[in-house]
Amino acid sequence: MNDFTILVLPGAYASSVTLTLDILSAAALLAPTVGCATPRWRVVSTESVVRLNHGVTIDAKVLPKTGRAEASTWVVPGIGLDSPRVVQRRFEQADAVRATKALQVHARAGYTVAASCSAVFLLQSAGLLAQRKVTTSWWLAPLLQQLEPGCVVDADRMVISDGAVVTAGAAFAQTDLMLHLLSMQFSPALADAVSRALLIDGRQSQAQFVVPAMFANGNELIAKLVARFELALPDAPSVTQLAAEFCMSDRTLSRHVRVATGRSTSALLQSVRINKARMLLETSRLTVEQVAERVGYVDTSTLRRLMRKSMGATPRQFRPIAT
Repeated sequence: MNDFTILVLPGAYASSVTLTLDILSAAALLAPTVGCATPRWRVVSTESVVRLNHGVTIDAKVLPKTGRAEASTWVVPGIGLDSPRVVQRRFEQADAVRATKALQVHARAGYTVAASCSAVFLLQSAGLLAQRKVTTSWWLAPLLQQLEPGCVVDADRMVISDGAVVTAGAAFAQTDLMLHLLSMQFSPALADAVSRALLIDGRQSQAQFVVPAMFANGNELIAKLVARFELALPDAPSVTQLAAEFCMSDRTLSRHVRVATGRSTSALLQSVRINKARMLLETSRLTVEQVAERVGYVDTSTLRRLMRKSMGATPRQFRPIAT
């Protein structure tokens, strides 16, 4: 019996797939040293030789046409998709439909399924996300919320486990996903040993990686709002002022922002402020007090608190290391 089944679709991120296999190989090597059973796994796909992105290929066992669940955790590495439109088209293709059906069979048998990045949308296509709390690549979170309004998408989280469904953020969050699964199914000691051996830092949040402009995803209103905020700092306009500028009511503006980004207008503004503060800390000699003032915070304690909450670090930790 295999502990993990790695379901790889054509076009998957080569890094996500190989990191998954490297982490499992390290876990198998280190398991005896921490007194754990040795993880076992297989790689499956809709074809025997899978072409990943950048021309990399990998051998796989072909999914049987008649689905039969096996008592293992199915893991789907991220797929190289760069826009909402491409995401939706990709999972309508024949190989994705076949993979979706296999995931449905596995989940209905009560076994765990896990995915990172855009592969979370494969779980959505399989109908496995309703009434669950999930995450995905932060810039794709609004689309996931639109497609599956019955779930709660928390794009700030790196990994979320909700019952038999485990989801993770952008492509390299596959490492965090695999460490979580090793900790959950084997032991925290094994996950920690793998993390130390491969020099993987534990990360709980995607918030520190957010680039506000990318929330637009082709949405003209959001792109204009982000640009408006950036130009206006430190004196950002109020929601009422913005609504008047865009010839709509406060409520309508807030609804458009929520649908497009999954966030409130004030949260979008805060992302712009925090991102600008980080840039100034990394690239200028301004004091922390001056940076706080430049982005519109009345005191440094507010900036420190918000950066610690959203990025897990203090302003001074973003200063370049002196050489």
